[in-house]
Amino acid sequence: MAGTSTRLLPGLVYAALTTAVVSSLGMLLVPSVAEEYDVAVGTAQWMLTINLLVGAVTTPVMGRLSDGPHKKRLLICALAVILLGSVMAAVAPTFAVFLAGRALQGLSYGIVPVTIALARRYLSDDLVRPGISALSVTVATGLGVGYPLTGVLASGFGFRMAFVAAAIFLVTAMVTVWAVVPSGPDERAPRQRFDVPGAVLLGAGLSAVLLAVSEGPDWGWLSVRTIGAFAVGVAVLVGWGVVELRTPHPMINLRIFRHTDVILANGTAIGLGAALYIGLSIASLIAQAPTDTGYGIALPLLWAGFVMLPLSVGSFGANRVVRLLAARVGLPTLLRVGTATMAVAAFLMLFAHDALWEILIGMFLFGVGLGTAYAAMPALIARTVVTEELGSAVSFNQVLRTVGGAGGSALSGAVLAAHPGLGTFPDNSGIVLALALSAIGCSIVFVALVVHFVVRR
Repeated sequence: MAGTSTRLLPGLVYAALTTAVVSSLGMLLVPSVAEEYDVAVGTAQWMLTINLLVGAVTTPVMGRLSDGPHKKRLLICALAVILLGSVMAAVAPTFAVFLAGRALQGLSYGIVPVTIALARRYLSDDLVRPGISALSVTVATGLGVGYPLTGVLASGFGFRMAFVAAAIFLVTAMVTVWAVVPSGPDERAPRQRFDVPGAVLLGAGLSAVLLAVSEGPDWGWLSVRTIGAFAVGVAVLVGWGVVELRTPHPMINLRIFRHTDVILANGTAIGLGAALYIGLSIASLIAQAPTDTGYGIALPLLWAGFVMLPLSVGSFGANRVVRLLAARVGLPTLLRVGTATMAVAAFLMLFAHDALWEILIGMFLFGVGLGTAYAAMPALIARTVVTEELGSAVSFNQVLRTVGGAGGSALSGAVLAAHPGLGTFPDNSGIVLALALSAIGCSIVFVALVVHFVVRR
């Protein structure tokens, strides 16, 4: 077991990091894709929307399947699908084919829950908690790696080369998983019938809600289509909850929400996901905006991606510290510390974002807070939820992060659209308002965690 643990954890981290890099492809490339396929920038934004929609729908399904006996097969097959999507995006002759490739890449959001389930099953007891923490922050680390890589490849060789690089990484990840993950079915895993009605209802409900959130700025927040999509999504999700509570083996056991740790982790996931995506999107915009906007730094695409590198450094370093402190400090405390750090970063960017060094410090602090909070979330869930349901519970936490991120991204988009400025860029008041929303979001989550702590005491 010791030899397996030694090789397994780095292999799982590499697989999760690779897919996190793949999921980061997009934000910097929207203008390039719009120019290549001769579509409007608003239309090109669908390369982000469809990726997010597929990820939100498939993540809980992959999480439930990872609780079953065929974890290794599931991970390799998912990596193969993401690889196919990367190849399609790299060689796509039309925008429709490109979108299909981006849709297949949406499975990358479900890889982390699968790797966490494998870690919980095969790692030795002393490595389970640090292993789960390391895997949970690969999303933030992947952003810090993916953005610079995208900028370098796209500026030098065109946006297609970024997807070629992703395909190469995915091949190496598949080989690594095949080599380090124990072969054969997991004999300890329960063999239960898959909850097809639950999967269909959850997928349909999330798709409707995320579609409304993503398209709300274009459709109009009070338009019939937006309100209708929200209403349908909420109604379907309510129906899904009723079905899950009556199903003997549901895809996601909603009764785990009786545990305070699970509520803390999932509530924080939504709030921080929204605040984070607002901060990231605004930082990327400030980096590329011209100086005569009053806030832009006018970095070329080659260097704009490196603005996110401190995020990766901060999250990686914070994860190492969390491993050392988790047993002494306590996971709820670490969750509060991470949220407070993200709030400090958000307020720093709100009041100081005119120079590159200010943005870099803000991204570093975002990474530190993110690495601390995201490492604590799955560990909180893991110490409460039984092993047989860990995959579905963690995957639902990942879904809530995605939903929160979608809401934050759409909200910042609506704010910026309401404050037009120079050319395609918004004016400074829109930037300030969006950053203020990010700071307020982090503050609300932090205050809620502190209130819970005080009341519990």
